[in-house]
Amino acid sequence: MNCVLLAGRHHGLGEGIRALLESMFDKVFMVANQNALLDGAQRLGPEVIVMDVALAEGDAASLLSEIKRRAPRAKVLMLSVHDEPAVTSAMVAAGADGVVFTRAIATDLLSAVDSVCAGGRFVSAAPLGSR
Repeated sequence: MNCVLLAGRHHGLGEGIRALLESMFDKVFMVANQNALLDGAQRLGPEVIVMDVALAEGDAASLLSEIKRRAPRAKVLMLSVHDEPAVTSAMVAAGADGVVFTRAIATDLLSAVDSVCAGGRFVSAAPLGSR
């Protein structure tokens, strides 16, 4: 695959995710704020955008809408520390193609990328206590 845009504020976590994504993509671009994310989405035309939901400054739904407007073909995977079903449902309803819980990045991220690139959706499994 060609290009992925990785957006998040946590440098250490971002480097680990970048290493995973480099096994699938020719180019992995990293950004650390909302403005750079929106600019990169428009300029780079990535196949996939992997975004930490914490990067959204308040309204993740509005940010997702703007990302989809600027990069309509990009698949958007949200990374979230929140694994409650209501939060996951809200992200998917807002336009996310998938949601990967931060605790499951190592096991779920590459499967999530494969799934959304094939036209599907992906949501990490909720922990047993929250089902």
